[in-house]
Parts: sequence; C-alpha cells; structure tokens
Amino acid sequence: MANALTMLRILLVLPTVGAILIQRYDVALGLVVLGALSDALDGRLARWEGETSDLGKFLDPLADKLFILSAFVALVDTGMVSSLPVILLLLRELSVSFMRSIAAVQGNVFGASFLGKVKTSAEFLALGLLLAGYPLGIHVLWLSVVLAYISAYEYLRAYLREMSGVV
Repeated sequence: MANALTMLRILLVLPTVGAILIQRYDVALGLVVLGALSDALDGRLARWEGETSDLGKFLDPLADKLFILSAFVALVDTGMVSSLPVILLLLRELSVSFMRSIAAVQGNVFGASFLGKVKTSAEFLALGLLLAGYPLGIHVLWLSVVLAYISAYEYLRAYLREMSGVV
C-alpha cells in the first residue's frame, strides 16, 4: 500500500505541472496538498504494516524529486519563481541521486535522513505557499535550498563512511 501512495505521487506530476502552466493555481495547490499527504503517509504506512523495503527507500525520494522539481520548474516557466533556487535544488538532487545510485550498485541503499525529510517538507510548504499567493513561499524555498545542501553533506558523510571508512 505504501508503494501505491508513492506511485500516486509520480502520477500526480503531470496534472500538477499542467495546472501550474495553465495558471490554475487552485487546482495545483490541491494536487500539491495531495502529494504532500501521500509523502507523509507512505513511510508511516510502510513501517506500520512492516513493509519497509529497499524499493520503497529508492522510490519515495525519486517520487519526491519528480513531483517537487517538476512543480518548481513549472513555476519558473510562469515567472512565479526565479530559476536560481530551482537550479540549486536540481543540482543537489542529481548529486545525491548519483551518490545513492553508486551506493545501491555496491549493495547499500540509503533511505532519507531526518534532515532530508525536513527539506522535503519545506519544499512542499514552499510550493503550497507560492501557489496560494503568499510571498513567504519564496523565503521557505530558499530555506529548503539551505536545508538541501546541509542534508547533502550528511548524505556524503554517510556515503563515505559506508563505502570507504572515511570521515
């Protein structure tokens, strides 16, 4: 059931982006709330049902990245958001995904860290605030960029520790 919620988030990407691009921010906001709720529930549900898996540890962050980054790119296209924070988030996400992929090939799957989860929550909050028309959303977006790079450092340390015994 938890992986189904994760897949729902992936399926919501195109309708969310479409709603943003046609400037139906009310519809996009509803889809972002649904996406955020599915993110909050899938991990809890997996742990409660005892169904945590390496697949879930891989799919959940992927779904978050697809959903959040696509929505932010659409907001850049509409002029609601500057491209700089979105580019910074994209670079971080690609770097962490690359690191996780290398680790997975070597038999290690890294789940989301606590700070990574806080970062994702801040990104969802920023999306919601921006779509609702609150300027505070830009500040929350920049906060999520800061959290993204701090959590990337945590992932790098964990990766180096696990892979080579460094740090």
